[in-house]
Amino acid sequence: MTTLYEGAFAKINLTLDVLGKRADGYHDLQSVMQTISIRDDVEIDVGTGKPWRLLCSVEGIPTDEKNLAWKAAKVYCDAMDKDPEGLEIRIVKRIPAGAGLGGGSADAAAVLRALNRHYGDPLSVLALAELGAQVGSDVPFCVVGGTAMVEGRGERLRKLPDMPDCLFVVCKPDFSVSTPELYGKIDTVAIPHRPDNQAMESALLAGDLGKVAENVYNVFDPVVTSEHLELNYIKSICNSYGALTEQMTGSGSAIFAILPNFEYAAVVCSMLKENYPNIYIAKPV
Repeated sequence: MTTLYEGAFAKINLTLDVLGKRADGYHDLQSVMQTISIRDDVEIDVGTGKPWRLLCSVEGIPTDEKNLAWKAAKVYCDAMDKDPEGLEIRIVKRIPAGAGLGGGSADAAAVLRALNRHYGDPLSVLALAELGAQVGSDVPFCVVGGTAMVEGRGERLRKLPDMPDCLFVVCKPDFSVSTPELYGKIDTVAIPHRPDNQAMESALLAGDLGKVAENVYNVFDPVVTSEHLELNYIKSICNSYGALTEQMTGSGSAIFAILPNFEYAAVVCSMLKENYPNIYIAKPV
């Protein structure tokens, strides 16, 4: 039996635009995405000689084939015609669920990377990301990580210059948002403002953190905030104590703020942690 270890890093959406609904029922997206240092830890025992099993440190997370990590293992083994002769996947969960931080996708991506390494790296990173599209929309990006433009359903990736040095404060309120319901709503409302992805790319190329912050925007943010006004409270605290910008990530409900240094980030955390225990300081990775 061999034990594999892999980190699973959360993602945020620096920009997120919904371009329209596709014939297959999915939506075409355009998003500048960034991995951050909030992470789950994934361990995989290969060759257990027993039926597949998945364990998670947090209750309420599926521990069967509904879990994207399990699905990723099956997709990889089927695609590569590999029989691991028994698998056990263990996930130490730190990325909050229902936050828009891609925790399940990050775990799936970690499984793909670990298994690919175990079998001698037969797939390139981009080929592994392409395989990840069979598991979930955010999995291809989570396989690649870093800073990237993500398009289509999430399967088209283009690497971008690294995020300038900064810190993120990520705050997850008590509620979560149904992603299918949110996409249903976005189809019925006018989108008054959209992110300028070209300006975001230019800001990243210049390494200009202030310009990056100016161009952060998520079309889902006003839709969710209109029904959950406490998001405005979280943003106002971030803004009052030195954040360059603050915005919801993905389909929510987590808010991230960009801070220029640790001192500002620590103050924001101290102001929010009493009401919001799921609060984190992170850096780009």
